[in-house]
Amino acid sequence: MNIVKANLTDSHHQASLMEMVEAFSADFFGANRPLTTPVREELIDGLRAHPTTLVFLAFESASPIGMAICFRTFSTFAARPSINIHDFFVSEKARSRGISRELLEAVEAEARASGCCKLTLEVLAQNERARSIYHAAGFSHAAADKSPGGTLFYTRSL
Repeated sequence: MNIVKANLTDSHHQASLMEMVEAFSADFFGANRPLTTPVREELIDGLRAHPTTLVFLAFESASPIGMAICFRTFSTFAARPSINIHDFFVSEKARSRGISRELLEAVEAEARASGCCKLTLEVLAQNERARSIYHAAGFSHAAADKSPGGTLFYTRSL
């Protein structure tokens, strides 16, 4: 097994990433449906054009088995950069083999090397398996204060 920082100009990395995003999109804890044709056609170019994109791919031989799509952000309260893990996926055939841990370690190593103060991510509350992986890697439910419930992630589609 090998984890690499993806080169989105490399055709093998592009195809591998698309394979992983397609699998994640079809997964129950992903979108639970295939990607639309416009998304398939625009994703790689969109990621390449976005200035803070950071992608890691896990391979077994030349076959992709996992991915972490991240974006560099900034913490105003710490005055330092941070990294958000936006999409994280390990293929079903490769689960329970430590791939998630190694992908998270690769993201953390990049974050430390670039002076980041933290890693962030969102996870569905009912995705117990992912939550246990993140907890084991040192993540915890964010809480801006001591009130019950902690911080919630909100979204508004445009």
